Amino acid sequence: MSIREYAIAAIPADGIGIEMTEATIEVLKVLERRFPDIRLNFETFDWGSDYYKKHGEMMPADGLKTLEPFDAILFGAVGTPDVPDHISLWGLRLEICQGFDQYANVRPTRVLPGIASPLRNCEPGDLDWVIVRENSEGEYSGMGGRAHRGHPEEVGTEVSIFTRTGVNRIMRFAFHTAQSRPRKLLTVVTKSNAQRHGMVMWDEIAAEVAKEFPDVTWDRMLVDAMTARMTLNPKSLDTIVATNLHADILSDLAGALAGSLGVAPTANIDPERRYPSMFEPIHGTAIDIAGKGIANPIASFWTAVEMLDFLGEQAAADALMTAIEQTTWAGILTPDVGGKAGTVDVTNAVVSAILDSDVQRKSVG
Repeated sequence: MSIREYAIAAIPADGIGIEMTEATIEVLKVLERRFPDIRLNFETFDWGSDYYKKHGEMMPADGLKTLEPFDAILFGAVGTPDVPDHISLWGLRLEICQGFDQYANVRPTRVLPGIASPLRNCEPGDLDWVIVRENSEGEYSGMGGRAHRGHPEEVGTEVSIFTRTGVNRIMRFAFHTAQSRPRKLLTVVTKSNAQRHGMVMWDEIAAEVAKEFPDVTWDRMLVDAMTARMTLNPKSLDTIVATNLHADILSDLAGALAGSLGVAPTANIDPERRYPSMFEPIHGTAIDIAGKGIANPIASFWTAVEMLDFLGEQAAADALMTAIEQTTWAGILTPDVGGKAGTVDVTNAVVSAILDSDVQRKSVG
């Protein structure tokens, strides 16, 4: 039997990211027993806010060089109250995303079996989306500055950067994603009525790229109207593409509409595979519940599904996703989704489902 080995860099970072990463590695090591031809070799790095408080930086200066040989990065969550957010974010997560040109942030969202959406009469299948977020420029380009600090005339500028290259490649990625899904439906989100330069360019490039995908039906929405459509008519949506800021906000709304940010995964992808891609849950560090054993590990487990899928291990990804669905369908849920189970309970249930020899990709519920 030929064994396929993958080097995975684990960066638990802060808050519940530490617990979630530990639980996810445990689940993935059990998954190896189901799939003995796969070997996931983890190396854990202690980078994050505690590292910053000791060394004055979120990760070593040669951190990207250290990570570059890995096949993928499993990330926890970053941010603590005693380290400014712009330092923790730009010093670690964004440093990796931009340093490795992970320009496609992919966030699948659907209501899992056994989890109730806050939307009235939302049936399984009504909310099944993939949000594609431009992840390298836009509103998070880091361009701008401050002047005359502390004076009445103090000014702060934040410049959004939209390049034809950046918009073109994320639009093409989004159309390809829509093309790969059964409904072949894409919604392009902008704010071109008020932002008449960069956002109008987004609209124009979308129309240009659309000509290459005649089998994909697409439409456009202003971001404010999009929030209403997501809540009032979720069945009308499938694949969604938006700017760095807009998709960041919309994907948090999507996670909440699916029941909780605790079930929402993310993949930061370099589609050209020049560098390792990074996989993380959406939920953040949740410092208020860190260490209490009640955080929801489903988002991190689903993130691992996305990682396995990206590595080409479809059978293992499907088995893990089915184990997740069986667990939620059985009502083994953490408090954020209306249950009383703890992190360990959910982890153990997913492990048991993985080890069940009858686990195969199927619909539950």
